[in-house]
Amino acid sequence: MKIIKALFSPGISSFFFDDQRAIKQGASQDGFVYVGESVTPGFTRIREAGQSVGIQLILEDGQTATGECAAVQYSGAGGRDPLFLSANYIPFLKTHVRPMLEGLELSSFREMTEKFMYLEIDGKRLHTALRYGLSQALLDARAKSSHITATEVICNEYGLPVIAKPVDIFGQTGDSRYENVDKMILKNVDVLPHGLINNIDSKLGRDGEKLREYIKWLAARVKTLRIRSEYKPALHLDVYGTIGLAFDGNMHKIIEYISSLEEAAGGLPLYIEGPCDLEEKKGTIQALSEIVNGLKNNGSRVKIVADEWCNTYEDVIDFVDAGACDMVQIKTPDLGGIQNVVESIIYCHKNGVEAYQGGSCNETDVSARMSVHLAVAARADRLLAKPGMGFDEGFTIVKNEMERLISVLKYRHGV
Repeated sequence: MKIIKALFSPGISSFFFDDQRAIKQGASQDGFVYVGESVTPGFTRIREAGQSVGIQLILEDGQTATGECAAVQYSGAGGRDPLFLSANYIPFLKTHVRPMLEGLELSSFREMTEKFMYLEIDGKRLHTALRYGLSQALLDARAKSSHITATEVICNEYGLPVIAKPVDIFGQTGDSRYENVDKMILKNVDVLPHGLINNIDSKLGRDGEKLREYIKWLAARVKTLRIRSEYKPALHLDVYGTIGLAFDGNMHKIIEYISSLEEAAGGLPLYIEGPCDLEEKKGTIQALSEIVNGLKNNGSRVKIVADEWCNTYEDVIDFVDAGACDMVQIKTPDLGGIQNVVESIIYCHKNGVEAYQGGSCNETDVSARMSVHLAVAARADRLLAKPGMGFDEGFTIVKNEMERLISVLKYRHGV
């Protein structure tokens, strides 16, 4: 079966593009927007409306395969590709990519994606958002032409067992750091709250006390609102390098502080994502490695999650091999082609590191549903509830897609 037509459409994503550097430098909020000048190239203001590009592949039998190009909220930061604007990239797709898609014979997913993942135009690889959307559409095309789920395609091509069991879902609160936690507990979310700890003064505290008190509140709130005593979600907080900034890079103080947070968690598993960001990869790996080793020497059970500067499959390998984390956030749009997501999860598990298949609040419903299929196939340790920052919408999309998928897999495979 062939692709007979490739269509591209402008779209919106479920959140916004934020200039992370400007925010870290102290930009204040005025309502929903930030006040101040943008810092990262491509931004005309600190917060801009998120955009996406839809890809529709019309197959010979009349079916339509879809994928959506999307980039993360903090585009252009931490070694990522530039700000992704649909007006710039739809003409590019029509000129350079459409001729390669139309008439393409549908072969294995891995073979098809290989044609595009290392393609260079004018000496540059395709933007990660383009690779992300293209690979989704090609996997969907392969699944539709084979009359199976995308999960089954991945399992078949990577030699993975089909396991009809759900993956833990990780909810993120956005700035509604208390009300959304209540929602998560009522809905028995496996992992919470993310917390968006991206500002020292208002969220972390200069001595870290605001974060400590928030963790204490989380543990107490779980006990207050849970219906079943066995409900014990993991606590996972993304601190965007603010711990390193608050303690002026003093590794001894950083390690002691993170160790002390275990008690605040009240027996719930605690993960701290991105405690330090040294604004470059090598230094960040070195810092995280020191923190991981220091926590182990202290007998601490707090786990460290790699985030900034761990964007590509190659980055995942480097962070894992350096012992710089207990868990990697595999950021689906940042990795480009979704085959890299699968291969990253496999690599983490082979090396005893947990795999958190994350992504961005700034994705779309299409990319979120495809992410479910990847996570179930490769058995990610947790999957981000996305898209959007409101929690309920993203959780509904991911949870319901997973439950639908599990029911189909059980029917077909009896497992």
